[in-house]
Amino acid sequence: MSSVDQQRDRRTDVLVAGAGYVGLATAVAIKLGRPSLGVTVVDAAPSGAWQRDGRASAIAAAACRMLGQMGCWGEIAPQAQPINEMIVTDSRTSDPVRPVFLTFGSEAGAGEPFASMVANVVLNGALRRRATEIGVEVIEGAAVESFDGRAAVADVGLADGRRIAARMVVAADGVKSKLRDMAGIKTVHWDYGQSGIVCTVIHERPHNGRAEEHFLPAGPFAILPLKSDAQGNNRSSIVWTERTSDADRLVAADELVFETELELRFGLRLGEIRAEGKPRAWPLGLTLARDFVRPRIALAGDAAHGIHPIAGQGLNLGFKDAAALAETIVEADRLGQDIGAIDVLERYQRWRRFDTVQMGITTDVLNRMFSNDFGPMRAIRDLGLGLVDRMPRLKDYFISQAAGLSGPSPRLLKGEPI
Repeated sequence: MSSVDQQRDRRTDVLVAGAGYVGLATAVAIKLGRPSLGVTVVDAAPSGAWQRDGRASAIAAAACRMLGQMGCWGEIAPQAQPINEMIVTDSRTSDPVRPVFLTFGSEAGAGEPFASMVANVVLNGALRRRATEIGVEVIEGAAVESFDGRAAVADVGLADGRRIAARMVVAADGVKSKLRDMAGIKTVHWDYGQSGIVCTVIHERPHNGRAEEHFLPAGPFAILPLKSDAQGNNRSSIVWTERTSDADRLVAADELVFETELELRFGLRLGEIRAEGKPRAWPLGLTLARDFVRPRIALAGDAAHGIHPIAGQGLNLGFKDAAALAETIVEADRLGQDIGAIDVLERYQRWRRFDTVQMGITTDVLNRMFSNDFGPMRAIRDLGLGLVDRMPRLKDYFISQAAGLSGPSPRLLKGEPI
């Protein structure tokens, strides 16, 4: 074989497609749990594209424990904003007063917030640096063009002509996963006719770590606290659900029109506001893969499930996937088993599928229940919110769910090594 061919063809134990948070977390977790395994990450985005992501994410307590165990949270924590309180309202934009129906305290455990807000660029950067430190290879600008999992090793072709042989492949390449399609895995999907507008807002008064979720007729409007910037500006992240036609009109509007509409929903509690940067909108829908695994391949993150952001659990479901898949692979390799065999990968599917489908159905029902202005429905849901607010044990259960600390969890989500 020529030296050129040797450069173009390589082997690895685990190939991860997608260098987002789920893909990188899976790669790091596997490598830490089993350093002898070769782990490679390929990503279709060009080099440095992740540094232009201006969004932020809510990281649940369990995911924070996982990041701590993987050696990333120490870098992230100083730039993270703990959520100290959360309130829920149900109103119209024209209502002069927004009554608070439900209030949550912040702690999932002693001194541990149930979630923290982290800038995506901070989270991704910490995971990338950790991956490099422990010997995970990250190849950027390398789109996957072909996949064949029928042999004893998977054969993966990249757009630049390189081929990689891998004992197993992780598809963490997003809700429109090409690898999922190549593996012949079908999905269940429906569109909500809504889009999520995301932007960062600078406001006059401090938020004191309080998150707010306003249920409005077009969909939920969430205000999530962020760390102040280098100039000391008070900042929050907005996740604003609107009908898709209205969302497209709003993000295309001039700054004055957008900020006027934003102020109607944001309110004046934090004083004067202004949007930082250009807002963007993403279409919302529910996508669930019919199978999470096939021979030599497993789906993780949005490739397996894309859900409505109403409960803020999409990314945290992905971290659960990463922790469960890493534990499955590491334990199988310790036992001398074939890490890409279907009977091994089905353990991961059994672990994650029910939880994922349950969360998908829950967010779907919540979105349909709260994204309307039907009078009797409003009365029923407001009564329900008020009852939950008066039941401490039920509130504790919801906090535990939001923190990712309920039910059987992978070791990493408990802060334990694999």
